[in-house]
Amino acid sequence: MATVWSGCSTSFSQERPHPRGRRSGDGTRIHPWREGRSRCGSRHVEAVRTVVALPRVCVCRAAPCVIEPEFAGKEEVGVGVWAIDDEPPSSDGSDGHRRHGLRRRPARPAAAVEKGPAGARNSAAASAAENKSEIGESRLHFLEERDEETLSKRLIRLGQSNKVRSATELFDSMRASGLQPSAHACNSLLACFVRRGSFADAMKIFEFMKGKGMATGHTYTLILKAVASSEGYFAALKMFGEIEESDKKNVDVIVYNTTISVCGRAKDWRQVERLWRRLGENSLSETLMTYDLLISVFVQCGQSDLAIDAYQEMLQRGIDPSEDILKAIIASCTKEGKWEFALTTFRRMLSAGVKPSIIVFNSIINSLGKAGEDELAFRMYHLLTSSGLKPDQYTWSALLSALYRSGRCWDVLDLFQGIKTKHSALLNSHLYNIALMSCERLGQWEHALQLLWMMEKGGIQISAVSYNHVIGACEVAREPKVALKLYQRMTRQGCSPDTFTHLSVIRACIWGSLWNEVEDILKEVAPDSSVYNTVIHGLCLRGKIKLARKVYMQMRSIGLKPDGKTRSFMLQHIAADY
Repeated sequence: MATVWSGCSTSFSQERPHPRGRRSGDGTRIHPWREGRSRCGSRHVEAVRTVVALPRVCVCRAAPCVIEPEFAGKEEVGVGVWAIDDEPPSSDGSDGHRRHGLRRRPARPAAAVEKGPAGARNSAAASAAENKSEIGESRLHFLEERDEETLSKRLIRLGQSNKVRSATELFDSMRASGLQPSAHACNSLLACFVRRGSFADAMKIFEFMKGKGMATGHTYTLILKAVASSEGYFAALKMFGEIEESDKKNVDVIVYNTTISVCGRAKDWRQVERLWRRLGENSLSETLMTYDLLISVFVQCGQSDLAIDAYQEMLQRGIDPSEDILKAIIASCTKEGKWEFALTTFRRMLSAGVKPSIIVFNSIINSLGKAGEDELAFRMYHLLTSSGLKPDQYTWSALLSALYRSGRCWDVLDLFQGIKTKHSALLNSHLYNIALMSCERLGQWEHALQLLWMMEKGGIQISAVSYNHVIGACEVAREPKVALKLYQRMTRQGCSPDTFTHLSVIRACIWGSLWNEVEDILKEVAPDSSVYNTVIHGLCLRGKIKLARKVYMQMRSIGLKPDGKTRSFMLQHIAADY
């Protein structure tokens, strides 16, 4: 807020030299500070110590302008003369022969400052009010420098240094004096507000630049980031549409990249695809950053086809993909089972001199194993070890799974034994379960029991899945009594059996003619249609028709629904009896 000194009748003028003023090297006039007297009016008139604040309008004769209320701000108590870099003056009141662009009023006398708790409360309230807005409460200053380019450079330096208060006062003082900052200077102040999170002040600067026709692509990039951070991506997307419609010539690929990034954080891949297509419609060429954003968003949203399309378009345009893009494409291809395209991208990574990580190797080995390409998976493993990397648990899991899917169950057990011998610290329940699955398929119940004992000895928690594989091995090997003992041990250990456990042990008992045990298990099992259907099927196949009818009637009495095969068995035997 500007102030007027009482008793001052002579206006200050830049053209009229000060009697005791000096000029610095660049022509800026430097005035020493005077205490107690003023040159205005009579020579020996005492300056009135009371400061009169004009709340609405102040006329400055030195730089003819009318200060509008929107530029008026509150004065800070105890603020003296400061240079452009916010350094205090020397002890004698002079500015140390430094050039400055802002001239602030002298500090209020100490008597004018209220003491005690009331003064402290007023000071705290003023400080809290200043935090709301940087522009609305800044003060105006008389600018000795009138060159817009010089002042704009100062404004840029202040914005880059995050001296937002000084930058705001210089900006408002230039506007009040009829001087216009450059677009670069306004962008610097706008960026400063965005970094500080002052959204309201950033919008005021943006509206000023937009009204003056000074907005650039960098301006739009900054304000879109601020809007997305403050009001969400939908508001930023709406503003982008308005900007694109009103000022299409200044909307460059960087503005598009910013909008794509904003939509990508919100996982709106459909809008990202639309923005990608509009780039081509507006004859704008995508950059490496554009494709990096596109592929990253598409991969995160599970749109592997779009990610591959963006990757192939980038290669057609002659843009070399970055390491992050190559990793993202490999991850997407392996997840979707496109192992051939993943291998092609892996070769490009090697030819570009990029060293693949253990994660890349594991994902490719896992993809090859799922596709039944176990030989290629082991070639990739040898390449992994030759590159200086050490296989981890995921590597061994992928290799064991590749062998199991290829039907090489004995090789699974051999590889597992090698892992146990050389890398026993890497063994976990998942690796044990793959070995147990191979034992189940081969009917190696003794080997499965040995692995189960090793798990218990190694302190690895045995889950229902592990028990199911061992009971399944006993079922294949026609060892119902062993399967029943495992089932009983499982329940004693506090491991709850699931439906697969009951089905496996019931099938083993039926084929072992353990009828009483079958009935006991049925009493323990919660009502389950699949379990009752399995029991009826087995009893009918073993010729136990009366027992099958008994189980069938019990099944219908508790409200369970038989399947088509069960009804067919019952109809056949009922017709045969008649």
